Order: sequence, then structure tokens, then C-alpha cells
Amino acid sequence: MSGIDATSGDPRRLPRWRELRAFMPGRPRPLASRARRLAAASDVADLRRLALRRAPRMVFDYVDGAAEGEVSLARSVEAFARVEFRPRVLRDVAEAPTSVEVLGRRIGMPVVLAPTGFTRMMHREGERAVARAAARASVPYTLSTMGTTTAADVAAAAPGGWNWFQLYVVRDRGRTRESLRLARAAGMDVLVVTVDVPVAGARLRDVRHGMTMPPSLRWGSVLRAVGRPAWWFDFLTSEPLRFATVEGAPDDLAGITNLLFDPTVTMRDLSWIRSEWEGPLLVKGVQRVDYAKELAALGVDGVVVSNHGGRQLDRSPTPLELLPEVVAAVGDRTEVFLDGGVRCGADVAAAVALGARACFVGRAYLYGLMAGGEPGVDRVLQLLHGELVRTLQLLGVGGVGGLDADVVRLR
Repeated sequence: MSGIDATSGDPRRLPRWRELRAFMPGRPRPLASRARRLAAASDVADLRRLALRRAPRMVFDYVDGAAEGEVSLARSVEAFARVEFRPRVLRDVAEAPTSVEVLGRRIGMPVVLAPTGFTRMMHREGERAVARAAARASVPYTLSTMGTTTAADVAAAAPGGWNWFQLYVVRDRGRTRESLRLARAAGMDVLVVTVDVPVAGARLRDVRHGMTMPPSLRWGSVLRAVGRPAWWFDFLTSEPLRFATVEGAPDDLAGITNLLFDPTVTMRDLSWIRSEWEGPLLVKGVQRVDYAKELAALGVDGVVVSNHGGRQLDRSPTPLELLPEVVAAVGDRTEVFLDGGVRCGADVAAAVALGARACFVGRAYLYGLMAGGEPGVDRVLQLLHGELVRTLQLLGVGGVGGLDADVVRLR
């Protein structure tokens, strides 16, 4: 039965060349290789894979890893996988505005770029690159106490951005007061106090790598460096990596935390910080409803439901699960933010629907930074925004302002 499909009886024929041409790849677009790779990334997971290919394993694992068995990290991400949306249909969704008011100011979408330590270790441009990308996306960027760029340099890099400052209360209160002074002088008007690091968590990936600041070259690292020449070239030809606010600290990560950070900090110290800081004050690391209520009563402007990305106490509460209880407990006395497990715009929509004012995003933008520097962070923010818009339209809510608990539940 030559020329006939034995199953359907339809005749076969050879395709013409002009028909085949429609399936052939077109001419390569005139993009640089980095730009092409970033443009081809369809989500944060793609950027994570690019980051793994570019950065040394010890640097990637510092970002990607968490404490002990990494149970808290896995649960934070898995909680978003249990989100079930309940879309409304037959709604006009031609427009899906993403802007939201946070602490009395409009931002482009309900996203805050979270504080991360040692950011120039991921890419030579570090905090400056992240702050510039945040400014372009009209979202806040939070500089960490453990950052590798000064507050003044961040402000100079992104003078039009909304730059926040994150504080760890250290043993030397004079150092804490000086950090606040420098942040204020740089125009940073929002303070985020992290309260879940009385001592260092056991981040076993870092322990196994013998992670130091700056990264040291062991024999294993030397061999692996052959496959990561771009990162090592950038690292070795850039300004030496140093802590911008904690000079003189030991070079091992756990040692820095345990030497500098104060395990005796209490609500009294938070009241002292409140008296020292004139602008909005957020407390990050809230993992219990009763403490959220106590902080609201103290008069803080916001609480961040967070388990530190799973990097401190393993098996700690899962932020997305805890979020609705905290929102119900504090009411309108303080703004509530979520931190942990956010990897896409749909995650942002789910958190806002469950009561969050905005989401802190950390690992996601660090993957972009490792994958492609400042354009990589831009790509993460583009993906988050595009995913958020599409989710809003498919939910039929007409914008971020239409998100509420009616359109989402946790299975």
C-alpha cells in the first residue's frame, strides 16, 4: 500500500521546500550571548539553572541552601504548590494594574527586594545592580547590614529608587546607632529589623564547602574554577570583597554571626530602636501570631511573616500557612508582608489574596544576579510582573486591588 497510511487511508506526499521553510529556524537575532540566554529564560527556575552553570558551587549553594535538613525551605516553596485559585469569569480584564500602596507610597507591584548578605559575591556589581533594577521596576530594595556595598554607594547608584535598610542588632549598640545614622544620611527612610538571628543557623552546605568571606580557593575549588572562568575573572579583577558595615569581623560565616549578633535582644531593645528611628519600622522574622499582636501593639508599621528563607531554625512555621492568622490577628493596626518561597508572580498574587501587603523576594533575584548581573535581575522582575498580570487577568479580578481570600485557598 505504497503512498497510503495503513491506519487512516490518507495519501502521503513529499512536502515542498517552501512549506518546509516555515519550520526552519530563522536568522540568529543580533543579541549578545548573555542577553540571549536571559531572554530565553521563561521563569525563575530557568535562571536558577543558568546561575548554577555560571557561579562556583560554593557560591550557588550559599544562595540556594538553607539550615540543617532544609525542611523549612522545602515547605515554604511547597506551600505555594498547594495554592488553588478560584477564578471569576465573564469579567473585563483588559486592564490589570499591579501597583499597590505600601507604607503610604505607591510601588509598581507588591514586591520588595529582600535584604541579602554578601551580594557582591554573587556578581561583581552586587547591591548596586540590584538597587538600579529595583528602581526601574518601581519596587523597593532593602540593603542588608551584612551587605558588601555602603548605604551611600547604593543611594548614589540608584538615586531615584526607594532604598530601605535592614538592621541586625549587634552587641555594640554604638555600631547599631552608627548604622542607622549612615542609612538615614543616604536617604533610606524605611528600617527593616530582623529578629530571628540570635545565633547562626546551621547551614550545612556552607559548612561542607568551608565557606569563608571572601570565598577561599581550596583544591576542589581550584578544579571547579576551570568550569567557571567568567565568575572567577570578575571576582579576582574586582574591588576586594568586604563587609560594608561590619569590618574586622572573622571570615567564617557562622563566626561573624555569633561574634557580632546579640542573643540578648528583647522587646525593650526594639523599643529603643523605635526611639532612634524616625521613619517607618518593619520587623522581619515573625513566626507566631501572639508576637505579631505584641509588635502591632508596640506600634511598628509592619511585620514580615518570615522564617528567614529556612536559613535559621529548620522546621520553623511555613510563612504562607501562617499569613492569614497573622493578618486576622493584627487587623488594620499594621501592614503585613510575606517572605519565603516566592518564585513567580502567581505566588505574589496568592500571598496578596491571603492578606499580604507585598512579598519580600530574595533567592529569585539572586539567581538572576548570578545568571547575568544587572540584566539578570531585570529579567527576574520582568518575569514576576508578567506572571502577576497574567494571573490577575485569568483570575478575573481586574488588578491587584481585586485580590482577596475569595479567589484563593490552600488545598
